[in-house]
Amino acid sequence: MDYIRTEADGQLTLTQSTECLVLPSCQYGFHNTETTVVTAKSGRIIYCHRGTLDIPEDERICSCGQRMHVNSHPDIYIRHLNIGGNLSGLLFPHNQLRCRECGKTKSQFISFKADGHLITEALHQYVRDLLAAGTYTNKQAAELTGLDKNVIKAIDKKRLQEFYTTNGGTKLIKPEKQAKYLGIDEFKLHNGRRYATHIIDLETGHVLWIQNGKKKQVVYDFIEHVGLEWMDGVEAVACDMNSDFQEAFEEMCPWIQPVFDYFHIVKNFNDKVVSEVRKDEQRRLYEEGNIDAARALKKTRYILMSNRSTLQKKDEDAASERVIHKGSPLFKTEDIKRKSGYEAKYDELLKENKLLFTLDLIKEKLSSAYSLRDEALMAEAIIDIIDICTATGNKHLLWFGKLLDSHFEGIIAHATYKISAGKIEGINQKIKTLRRHGYGYPDDEYFFLKIMDMSRKPYVRNQPSHKFID
Repeated sequence: MDYIRTEADGQLTLTQSTECLVLPSCQYGFHNTETTVVTAKSGRIIYCHRGTLDIPEDERICSCGQRMHVNSHPDIYIRHLNIGGNLSGLLFPHNQLRCRECGKTKSQFISFKADGHLITEALHQYVRDLLAAGTYTNKQAAELTGLDKNVIKAIDKKRLQEFYTTNGGTKLIKPEKQAKYLGIDEFKLHNGRRYATHIIDLETGHVLWIQNGKKKQVVYDFIEHVGLEWMDGVEAVACDMNSDFQEAFEEMCPWIQPVFDYFHIVKNFNDKVVSEVRKDEQRRLYEEGNIDAARALKKTRYILMSNRSTLQKKDEDAASERVIHKGSPLFKTEDIKRKSGYEAKYDELLKENKLLFTLDLIKEKLSSAYSLRDEALMAEAIIDIIDICTATGNKHLLWFGKLLDSHFEGIIAHATYKISAGKIEGINQKIKTLRRHGYGYPDDEYFFLKIMDMSRKPYVRNQPSHKFID
């Protein structure tokens, strides 16, 4: 069939003619009689398909057995799939049926309308597919489909509830499989003053539980959710130095071994010891009048916190003239190449300061201790580090020695359970990215469900833009 173009009152109307290919709408019972092309306030073109909707004979039979009368009703407009970059919708009378015998009334059933929204099932499924892919934000999906962002959120939230909740969205589903190792950590919420805690399966990376707060109650509620029988299969949990998490697991499941990984130990050492010692030494040298030595410590925080292998890699990059920031002639910026001398600068600092040399020694011993596979050998290595910290008499190193001593069992357990918080920290970074993309999520339930969904998406490096079909 073809279309005849007619214009009236600023609107373009297309009426069907012959000799033209027509694509079926696949909307059961809808008959398109004319199509009007209008321009929305946003400037986008809208194809408004006007027509009629069949009323099946069985729908006209009342529950009392009598044939129902059809009352004319105002037209209803339902958004449909886009046609290219243009919007489209269906406009038709939405009749009401009334039984003259029993007085019962009902609205005409629309088989292709999505539940709860004035859109077609086809458009509803398209929105779900966009959001399930994880590539588009709610705002981008709204711009693509022309729907309101609140409609997009409602569709996405219902999709997530179907996957991850039971009892009408009031309870999280239990873990899909038995976990052997767990990871637990807290992350900042929207304003930075509130925290939430997530528990993940370290083997799959799936977030199993999220809850506001960072206290023992989070662990208690998780154990109640999965049950002690499920917890019997858990052997160890990787966590940071939050004593609440450790104590909660020891109280409820004493067979589970808390493990403190290398990342958190070194982070505490760098932030609380290396950084503070550098400041103290710089202050001491200024007070002694050794201005040159004090100035030499400026801008060395990164160097002192790095491993020697990292500094060597940077020097190798400098030797190969690696470009770390590409310039642009268009915007009059030049290439920035890696500078050299990192390792030489590091050696110079250690040579001139005995305390900094001690810090380097402790870093090497920590790295060596965490490579051991025998708890007895690792215990000896950690005790050696504690003795070095005590011998220095430095308040920051004394604090670090006490930290190692108070978390001794969880540290040496790493020799038996080679687990780390790497996946937990990766999830934390993804959470930050998710929050930025969504410009913040004031709805915690929706935000937490998004996090659970995000953790279940496989990561594919260099994913191809298309696939060939055999």
